[in-house]
Amino acid sequence: MPLYECVIIARNDVTQQQVEAIAVTIGAQIDGEAGIAPPAVVNENHMAACIKKQEYWGLRSLAYRINKNRKGHYLLLGLDAKPASIKEMERQLGLNEDVLRFMTIRVDAIDAEAPSAILSRKSDDREKGFRGPKPAGRFESGRKRGYDDREEFRARDDSRGGEGEFRSEFRGIEE
Repeated sequence: MPLYECVIIARNDVTQQQVEAIAVTIGAQIDGEAGIAPPAVVNENHMAACIKKQEYWGLRSLAYRINKNRKGHYLLLGLDAKPASIKEMERQLGLNEDVLRFMTIRVDAIDAEAPSAILSRKSDDREKGFRGPKPAGRFESGRKRGYDDREEFRARDDSRGGEGEFRSEFRGIEE
């Protein structure tokens, strides 16, 4: 049977358990050998046969607002099912109010042991951690110092009396 990967984005106000329950209902609806099975017939052996991989990517920010949501729960499913089963799954996901978006693509192979690119990138970010001391010549905000920001120019301005003396010279000229 063909292999598929499906990424589901669920609303941010549902819990992680509810998102994983969506995956369980998808597994219950799809029977790997018979196509679409009624929920009473499906047991744990059939569900394990159709869902090869399940990864919860967490609550992530969306690139743009979808139905007034700025964040969503991401879930990746690796499926082994017939095309008719996938069409029915997509129909059911479209009817589910908790699902904002989904995308299903056909793939050649599903690597169930290795993490996806999203999860492997997260682990790389965690390994970087401390990046070392801040480079010299920058303020704490990260903005580069300008010509007038150097300490020697600030000290020179303070020794001449600052801006007050300079302004008083102009007041005398204006009158």
